[in-house]
Amino acid sequence: MKAALFHEHGDTSVLRIEDVPEPTPGPTDVIVKVHACGINRLDIYSRTGRTKVAPMPHIAGSEVAGEIAALGNAVSGLQIGQAVVVAPYLFCGVCEFCRSGEECICLRGDIVGLGNQGGYAEYVRVPATNIVPLPEGVDTLSAAAVGLAAITAWHMLTKRVTLHPGQDVLILSGGSGVGSAAIQFAKLSGARVITTVSTEEKRARALELGADEVIHYHELDFLKEVRRLTNKRGVDVVIEHVGAETWEKSVACLSRNGKLVTCGATTGNESTLNIWNLFAKEMTLIGSYGGTRQDLAEVLKLVAAKVFEPVIDSTYPLEEIARAHSRLESRQSFGKILVTPRV
Repeated sequence: MKAALFHEHGDTSVLRIEDVPEPTPGPTDVIVKVHACGINRLDIYSRTGRTKVAPMPHIAGSEVAGEIAALGNAVSGLQIGQAVVVAPYLFCGVCEFCRSGEECICLRGDIVGLGNQGGYAEYVRVPATNIVPLPEGVDTLSAAAVGLAAITAWHMLTKRVTLHPGQDVLILSGGSGVGSAAIQFAKLSGARVITTVSTEEKRARALELGADEVIHYHELDFLKEVRRLTNKRGVDVVIEHVGAETWEKSVACLSRNGKLVTCGATTGNESTLNIWNLFAKEMTLIGSYGGTRQDLAEVLKLVAAKVFEPVIDSTYPLEEIARAHSRLESRQSFGKILVTPRV
């Protein structure tokens, strides 16, 4: 089969299209014929060496949707040819966190495309426990576009914090996969949505998604704008996933009793914190890691009901994987970038 892989870490030039053996299922595995795979920041980190991966040469890709091509002999309840999406967070099923339904923070957890071969290929092998059937009316492109980023946003806004009608929420980087989904989810709660973007084109797109206020952060200081828009009160919730570059201002945007929930650190892992403000204003800082199979199923139901629309920026054939990575790294995309193997 054809696969996009890298033999060493580096820039997009290390990505190659090669013929590799087609995977075969173990007893509890499923082979998925890949229709589409989303491009995620995690794929950039694995390619550049920021995140450890195995084995090498390595096939990245965590956001997979397609159809079942083969089943292990111990798998039941699934059928060859069935349209499915892969829940990207691998889990053991027996640790204390898995038993409580928190499979994202499994003690032995992993992500498809990190400690195993991923979805930048014509076929991928995954555990049957990570297969989620597609509801009627949801196509595989839409499913791949929600496979990781959208369920992360959903987990943040429904499991880690709860928004209420009339509250103010600041969503960093509204043009990203997480940001474009979070705008729509936050609007479902009745909150006022403030988001940040880097271009006028993205500003228009964010408004179309339902954002109430959009801050062009290259032209305006988003902290000052948030204080102006809230009459210096601050926002009730901040959805943060940019990292060191925005962290201090994001915390400063919080109102008293405000909550910041973070799922990423694209611009760096280290920053500083005014501890006095943290306790004096009774603010809450919350981590959020990915999404569960249940989160994925819930988001797919929203897609099927046409309540949530996955935002797809562009689609590339597998042979143009380097271009797809470059587009994500350029920060010009709005929504998800997908690759589609030819099978």
